[in-house]
Amino acid sequence: MFMGGCHLNECNYITHGNFHALSMVNISRALLKDVGLNPERLKLKFMSGSEANVYVEGVNEFVKKIKELGPLGKGEGMEASALKAKLEAVTNLIPYIRLVERERLRGPFKTEEECNEFFASDEFKGLFEETIADKLAVGQIVALLRQQPLTTPEIAKALGLTPSEVSRFLISSSRQKFVRYDAGLKRYALA
Repeated sequence: MFMGGCHLNECNYITHGNFHALSMVNISRALLKDVGLNPERLKLKFMSGSEANVYVEGVNEFVKKIKELGPLGKGEGMEASALKAKLEAVTNLIPYIRLVERERLRGPFKTEEECNEFFASDEFKGLFEETIADKLAVGQIVALLRQQPLTTPEIAKALGLTPSEVSRFLISSSRQKFVRYDAGLKRYALA
């Protein structure tokens, strides 16, 4: 996805919407990376309405990059069912992510460098793991189990997680009554 916006601190509407967009792009890149997709599939370019050449160059560079990366999922070596589960989990998590961004990740950034430094920091990585990554993993597991009951190793392989990580998520999801162990099938299924 390619997005364009006003230069930071130069918006005619005197809003901080472009800083919000930059924050959301950084969060989205972290999400893409977390689900195994290349974060370079998302680009935000700042330009003014009079900079058509900047827009054209930006789009051309982005198209070239996407062609290099290949089709979504296939370029990352991901099976279609795993890609579907991952995208479904991210989509279902969007309202929660917006809330987390608003309450825990929105900073009073004055420059693009400040914003990018925060999103590259250990502080952000810790907050991302604490607030988003675990919920995303559970969402991916639930999305996979919507398709069919699976064993822990099958889930781990599909999502690129370790069996112990999957077990931890399955245990917490079982307590919350999202999933259950089907003794007859010897697999986990939706509750």
